[in-house]
Amino acid sequence: MGEIEGTYRVLQTPGSRLGVQKTTGVSTLEPGQNLSTAMASSPAKTHERDLPIKIKMLDNTVEVLDIESKYYGQTLLTEVYKHLNLIESDYFGIEFQNIQSYWIWLEPMKPVIKQVRRPKTTMLRLAVKFFPPDPGQLQEEYTRYLFALQIKRDLAEERLTCSDNTAALLVSHLLQSEIGDFDESEDREHLKTNQYLPNQERIEAKILEFHRKHVGQTPAESDFQVLEIARKLEMYGIRFHLASDREGTKINLAVSHMGVLVFQGNTKINTFNWSKVRKLSFKRKRFLIKLHPEGPYQDTLEFLLGSRDECKNFWKICVEYHTFFRLFDQPKPKAKAVFFTRGSSFRYSGRTQKQLVDYIKDSGMKKTPYERRHSKVRASTRASNTDVPKQSVPFTEGLRTPGSPASAAVPFHSVHSSSTPTPVLPIFAETSPCSLDTRALYTRIPEKNTAAPAEAAGRKLMQQPGSPMLQGIPVDHPQLSSLMLKSPLGLNPAFQVNLNAAGQGSSPLLSPVLSDAGSARIEEDDEMKRKRYPTDKAYFIAKEILATERTYLKDLEVITVWFRSAVIKENAMPEGLMTLLFSNIDPIYEFHRGFLKEIEQRLSLWEGKTNAHVKGDYQRIGDVMLRNMRTLKEFTSYLQKHDEVLTELEKATKRLKKLETVYKEFELQKVCYLPLNTFLLKPIQRLMHYKLILARLCKHYTAEHRDFADCRNALKEVTEMTSRLQHSLIRLENFQKLTELQHDLIGIDNLTAPGREFIREGCLYKLTKKGLQQRMFFLFSDMLLYTSKGVTGTNQFKIHGHLPLHGMLVEESENEWAVPHCFTIYSAQKTIVVAASTRLEMGKWMEDLNMAIEMAKKSTEKSDMLLENSVCNRSNRSSDEVSLEQESEDDIHSSRSSLDRQSHHRANTTMHVCWYRNTSVSMTDHSVAVENQLSGYLLRKFKNSNGWQKLWVVFTNFCLFFYKTHQDDYPLASLPLLGYAVSSPVEADGIQKDYVFKLQFKSHVYFFRAESKYTFERWMEVIKRATSSPARSSLLLPKDEKDSHTD
Repeated sequence: MGEIEGTYRVLQTPGSRLGVQKTTGVSTLEPGQNLSTAMASSPAKTHERDLPIKIKMLDNTVEVLDIESKYYGQTLLTEVYKHLNLIESDYFGIEFQNIQSYWIWLEPMKPVIKQVRRPKTTMLRLAVKFFPPDPGQLQEEYTRYLFALQIKRDLAEERLTCSDNTAALLVSHLLQSEIGDFDESEDREHLKTNQYLPNQERIEAKILEFHRKHVGQTPAESDFQVLEIARKLEMYGIRFHLASDREGTKINLAVSHMGVLVFQGNTKINTFNWSKVRKLSFKRKRFLIKLHPEGPYQDTLEFLLGSRDECKNFWKICVEYHTFFRLFDQPKPKAKAVFFTRGSSFRYSGRTQKQLVDYIKDSGMKKTPYERRHSKVRASTRASNTDVPKQSVPFTEGLRTPGSPASAAVPFHSVHSSSTPTPVLPIFAETSPCSLDTRALYTRIPEKNTAAPAEAAGRKLMQQPGSPMLQGIPVDHPQLSSLMLKSPLGLNPAFQVNLNAAGQGSSPLLSPVLSDAGSARIEEDDEMKRKRYPTDKAYFIAKEILATERTYLKDLEVITVWFRSAVIKENAMPEGLMTLLFSNIDPIYEFHRGFLKEIEQRLSLWEGKTNAHVKGDYQRIGDVMLRNMRTLKEFTSYLQKHDEVLTELEKATKRLKKLETVYKEFELQKVCYLPLNTFLLKPIQRLMHYKLILARLCKHYTAEHRDFADCRNALKEVTEMTSRLQHSLIRLENFQKLTELQHDLIGIDNLTAPGREFIREGCLYKLTKKGLQQRMFFLFSDMLLYTSKGVTGTNQFKIHGHLPLHGMLVEESENEWAVPHCFTIYSAQKTIVVAASTRLEMGKWMEDLNMAIEMAKKSTEKSDMLLENSVCNRSNRSSDEVSLEQESEDDIHSSRSSLDRQSHHRANTTMHVCWYRNTSVSMTDHSVAVENQLSGYLLRKFKNSNGWQKLWVVFTNFCLFFYKTHQDDYPLASLPLLGYAVSSPVEADGIQKDYVFKLQFKSHVYFFRAESKYTFERWMEVIKRATSSPARSSLLLPKDEKDSHTD
């Protein structure tokens, strides 16, 4: 059973220094109420102080506090903070061990005796609760001193694991802060009586050697150095919670300012950044992480902890960490429920980091001077509280108000939350019908508020917590506000009623505009149309031409309409480049607009909308194709200039900062669903599609068919054009891929160097001192790059190493390292050991590497020259362990700055999909994917849903994009298919319809239903060909060998 839902309160700012002006802090009182009246209105409590509480401070001194039996945790915290005269108190907390011997944080909103089982005998201790990424964020020197004591405690308890050198350096700074400048005899005596590390005798010489270098360093400087070193360590502020994943593998979970971390042993294997997490919840022993569906990794991740209490404890820590570091203000408390509800009401009850920093900066209070001194600690002369600022308040005073018999822990009353959304919403809920969900709480205000009353009502329904919401796009997707304007279903009563119905099964791709009720009627209409329409295969081939032409025209509009509008608005593009770009693509766009109208008219006649179909005059497409292919030949000169257009656009974006900004911002718009320069290749790629479709028509027809001759002649015309443009297309696709990677990789300046060709990208696991680490590898004709995915807001990959192919050797090494699918790469610079996810993946990489090495040997250009000119030499360190620590520091900086500027990046690019799906893609795979593009209406069904939903589906770049209709400007959601298997449903799936294919990746299952046998086979064919790549994967192969292999 869940718990009775309570309210979460924002507590008053704890602690204030004597002799300074009183600050209001963050009030928890009702409007018009003050502390005295609130406490006077509470039930009288006894004055007995019969509960002695022992608290160990960070300097290991023990204080005893006599408290009332009904003291709340907040009152105890406040009295401790007042005793220490601590202002930045929100970073700290009090922890204790429960019966199972794991540490629990004292909750402010509960009485102490309800949390601590045996309060008289339990030793509580003050500890740092929230570890900021940068000690510079700590405003007070005294706070930094306490943090240094926490680092000292973590070292002694083996929580802060690090190398011997780092441990020795940390201890040397602690020595400097405690006993001053180096004196060998004093140092040795002090180390004998004070244990900083387990087995510290092993590194005593290193400690002394480092301490010798700190002469003249003040205690405050030493404290700062301790924090600077500690924050770069992977285990900084980490508290492990034992768990296991779905496969039963033992892991450790932890939480930090960045998000939820997963460790195997002491090695971090995954980070779930707060920006990617939609909701955290728990159910019994299961801890669940739901990720935002905007990226390719859409799973709900599940971990199993030792008990429900452990699971809930970890969940609470996540709640507090997220609120403290990510929110600008505390979330508003929920209104108290009238009836019983399930789910935990726990919320963080202090100030957020931003509130705390602003409070210290803006309060204008005079800080009590604090002089940090050497403690000169010896076993016989240890003095307690040496470094506590002087103050005269008795330890037992707390927050009492004169005349008030009760403690400060008064009951709290419910406050209704404001309807104003906070900048970032909390993402936590215990699994229950009332679990907190940001999708239900936050909906972006529409940019254009022009909806009719009925449409506005429909939108209002969509914002209700019980409504099914679109999960394939970000929560603030403007489509949620505009769908009702475009949809004829907007005024459909059945549709609106269904929006209010609870219990819709959520799915990563659920569309809010297609309910089961609405789609059932669509399904019946389709059955009637299917009976009325022609069944000839040629008709469905012609319909494929129509569907793909509609998509192609929308793709051209991304450049001719949307991008043009963006650059004109900002006046960002030089006149010469504007003329070059649009004078080439505008005539092509205008031609295809007319061509599309012709196809639509012909298909309308073919489908029997007039009596002409009786004579069969219009049941053909060859004449339309022939006429337009001959006209299209006149545009060949425009298509040949695409090489120049692409090159000049790339040069201009590098040269002009304003254009680069417009370019990048445009790529983040929903209408630009692929990398921008991909759309510039569409006109040439479309010729390849015409060639393939016409070949299919010619194969279908007999030589005597009246449409055969026209189709054959049209095929000849388009083949002539493609043969002239084939070489240009290969070069352009390579250039486009290099420029795309240039934007997504950090640490390389000129990836588009002349002569460089892209071969393969994908995920491999690199063997380091810390074990197998996930890395993204990029193979080119002259070098191999390996990178890691940062936790920055841009989602870019940071280069860790680059190896020239000249002199490289690759060997399989499974037996040597006892790691499955493992191989070793020997280069002139270094040797690395990597492992693939499957044996097939290993084979692809080894084959491509060996082929590229052979090609590099024959090349007259020296790859070293290319590397010197392209890869940024930011550091001469080659140690992978050092680079990992540096990466962690960089990520921390970027994570911190993301509070000030929330930025996003395309998460649907091939490299991101490869990263999450543990696979790889070659240039040949990209070329095959270009040939296997498809569009059309499909009915979609989820594994556990009842109805079918009609959607316009576009398959391109290894990904399905979902639209409500073919007229929509941008997709509602997307589904990357790398790693998915396509098959026909089995009996257990319970699908009783014809022409249904099934897509499955792990537990994700989708069913799609086509309108005919031909379209069913086409969807199966293109998805299979584009997602299951051959082993050999390079465009560098000789033409005859490549052709035979592709076949």
